[in-house]
Amino acid sequence: MLSLLSSGLLSHPGATRGFGESQCLLRVIGCAKAWAVCNRPKIFLRVQSFLGSKQFCFFTPSIHGTLTHASSAAYSSRNVQNRAKSTSVRRWTGNTLYLAECEAKNLPSYPGPNKMRDCYCTVNLDQEEVFRTKIVEKSLCPFYGEDFYCEIPRSFRHLSFYIFDRDVFRRDSIIGKVAIQKEDLQRYHNRDTWFQLQHVDADSEVQGKVHLELRLSEVITDTGVVCHKLAARIFECQGLPIVNGQCDPYATVTLAGPFRSEAKKTKVKKKTNNPQFDEVFYFEVTRPCSYSKKSHFDFEEEDVDKLEIRVDLWNASNLKFGDEFLGELRIPLHVLRYASSYEAWYFLQPRDNGSKSVKPDDLGSLRLNVVYTEDHVFSSEYYSPLRDLLLKSADVEPVSASAAHILGEVCRDKQEAAIPLVRLLLHYGRVVPFISAIASAEVKRTQDPNTIFRGNSLTSKCIDETMKLAGMHYLHVTLKPTIEEICQSHKSCEIDPVKLKDGENLENNMESLRQYVDRIFSVITKSGVSCPTVMCDIFFSLREAAAKRFQDDLDVRYTAVSSFIFLRFFAPAILSPNLFQLTPHHTDPQTSRTLTLISKTIQTLGSLSKSKSASFKESYMATFYEFFNEQKYADAVKNFLDLISSSGRRDPKSIEQPILLKEGFMIKRAQGRKRFGMKNFKKRWFRLTNHEFTYQKSKGDQPLCNIPIENILAVERLEEESFRMKNMFQVIQPERALYIQANNCVEAKDWIDILTKVSQCNQKRLTVFHPSAYLNGHWLCCRASSDTAIGCTPCTGGLPANIQLDIDGDRETERIYSLFNLYMGKLEKMQEACGSKSVYDGPEQEEYSTFIIDDPQETYKTLKQVIAGVGTLEQEHAQYRRNKFKKTRYGSQEHPIGDKSFQNYIRQQSEISTHSI
Repeated sequence: MLSLLSSGLLSHPGATRGFGESQCLLRVIGCAKAWAVCNRPKIFLRVQSFLGSKQFCFFTPSIHGTLTHASSAAYSSRNVQNRAKSTSVRRWTGNTLYLAECEAKNLPSYPGPNKMRDCYCTVNLDQEEVFRTKIVEKSLCPFYGEDFYCEIPRSFRHLSFYIFDRDVFRRDSIIGKVAIQKEDLQRYHNRDTWFQLQHVDADSEVQGKVHLELRLSEVITDTGVVCHKLAARIFECQGLPIVNGQCDPYATVTLAGPFRSEAKKTKVKKKTNNPQFDEVFYFEVTRPCSYSKKSHFDFEEEDVDKLEIRVDLWNASNLKFGDEFLGELRIPLHVLRYASSYEAWYFLQPRDNGSKSVKPDDLGSLRLNVVYTEDHVFSSEYYSPLRDLLLKSADVEPVSASAAHILGEVCRDKQEAAIPLVRLLLHYGRVVPFISAIASAEVKRTQDPNTIFRGNSLTSKCIDETMKLAGMHYLHVTLKPTIEEICQSHKSCEIDPVKLKDGENLENNMESLRQYVDRIFSVITKSGVSCPTVMCDIFFSLREAAAKRFQDDLDVRYTAVSSFIFLRFFAPAILSPNLFQLTPHHTDPQTSRTLTLISKTIQTLGSLSKSKSASFKESYMATFYEFFNEQKYADAVKNFLDLISSSGRRDPKSIEQPILLKEGFMIKRAQGRKRFGMKNFKKRWFRLTNHEFTYQKSKGDQPLCNIPIENILAVERLEEESFRMKNMFQVIQPERALYIQANNCVEAKDWIDILTKVSQCNQKRLTVFHPSAYLNGHWLCCRASSDTAIGCTPCTGGLPANIQLDIDGDRETERIYSLFNLYMGKLEKMQEACGSKSVYDGPEQEEYSTFIIDDPQETYKTLKQVIAGVGTLEQEHAQYRRNKFKKTRYGSQEHPIGDKSFQNYIRQQSEISTHSI
């Protein structure tokens, strides 16, 4: 659902108020059409392989080893404020964008004897790369089965995909790109679309905006003649692209017409993509020579209409190829027809250089699936009726009549219902009773024990989502050391005789693979004591429901649990460890093959299938599996499953070793711990655990600096003007601040959020900070001279330390409201089905057969409450949009001229609003 939070009465540019910070979520996936939204930086990953289409999500880790239940009393004791307000007040707005990148086809062949290419794809917000896929070697139709899912802490105009061809000896070359304007994303909402790849040239790669003022004035010359002069003032630019790692911008201002072209140039601003020019250029507005005999210079409209001001932005380059074009804007002077001055923000536009066009078919195409939504979150009290209805779902009899179950019934994809639903229930400690209730109901409807929990039901999707949130620490602690060793040893484990390379020995490869499988099997089956409590409680309910339903099948109590913990949790993580941050990069083809064979074997060992060999299509896998036909493997699996599905079996055991939360290369500035020495910038490997924050020269080296978590007083962004560097933040300690530059805006926000979270409980956390650096004897922000001066800006609100509170319950309820509103037609159809079942006891009508309705009267009652709650929230949203429509101005810094999404919104609102434009 696209609901643009932009409204306003169209007026002259220059208004100063806009919407507020927008936030976007990106996700790049394989083939499935599912979408997810989340309110903290996360990576959403999907693994597509022989295992089938399984989706897993790696969320920003918690500092806790297990996830405990929040008390429902904490929710009931919240104070609900009085809602007697004349207008709705929204807390914040977030845009969510989910992109499914599936495959490219018909790429142009390489001009050489091989013809094949080694291609990868990048995801860019405007010109900033935020994600890069693995390299698919030797293919002209590469498939990218990777997901990218994150929250973007800035606005953007275009979402672009670039297909690159890797070159070992030179810079990688761009084959083509797909660029989708933000306002066009809704056109491709939630459907697969083939996009033609377009050529990339410097004149089309633009981003950023310009603040400009034009002023026309009369001037009396020395001879007493009155003429008109135009003053063009460039205040500043924002968000210019960084070209080859640097941006030294300048602008040219040209007054152009049919018979003239006069250009002037600003100074070059070094090392900034947000230059502050504040320069004024004067142009004489005169008549052509044929008018020189006139005694005065009052120009006519048609003369002005032929003139325009053109502003071109350039990056000053020392390369022999000349300066790089950054964008332009053209303003006709007829904007001054009714006023002597004109001030506005403009988006930079690409330049049409008339170059020869190339058929798009020449470059191939890219298949994408796009889902674009927006979350407009009110304050908490507005969601109370709908939230209360959802939270009591586990107590409704039957559970199919509950609001949460109804959400799963009306949504086209069960996962889009499960994601916000599980997060909301986890936040309020109600996820275990709800999953237990729907699992018990599903088991009662299952006829064959071999098919238990095999479908994409609401139960399966809710359990998957819970494991994603609660189990990722457990996954890392269990698998990461062994996976890292496999990647570093680089042993060949190929057991397919057809794929053996020259010099390889089949028996040696089998032995190496067997040792790897044994090690991973051992660490998994011995990890039961570390399994998060919330997962254990869910597995216990699955086990009990399955055993009660199929009392003659002694294995069903195990298979009900193993289908989740092995098939949907461990096996996909082994298959693609980089997608779960078990490895920092994509594994090489040989290691990837080894992990694929291990994953297949672990999956089969965990399934407890009665006919093991029949589980493999390949004869070589069946032969290899003979190593594991001993009873000790089945016994170890059963003991492990017994342990993780036994409620109250033990006290939660804390993990003593530090938990690695995040690591990676960034650039840091010297902290000034030495009295003398240069405070320069160096690239370092940063590592964050739940105990300390460290950095070293490279991964595996001894730390150069250790910062205990208790010494982190605040983590805040650093203004770009401090060092003229983007994506910087500061880790504030008692005596100094560590200044760090991340690789992009997404990574910077990830680090800020997780560092803030792990230090949230520190007793000496600051309430104010300096947003700029201390340089040349004073703070750049407040000009205070003392380096120990109290901060001048309030610290941003951090995340609560408890993992349940890391979820914004109001935002999740807003998403559920959006889903109900989107599928309102199905809610009404379900009401009709309840009425039909109540009065007609014959065969069910075909149009109602898709709904699970066990109690028509109770279900109808819940549906009525849901529709009423959704209707009330929709009225609040409509009122808010009307209020915003009155206030927002086109041409402001938040909505520059050229903002097509805002123009579209104005057009929509003008059709339904009583206010004239």
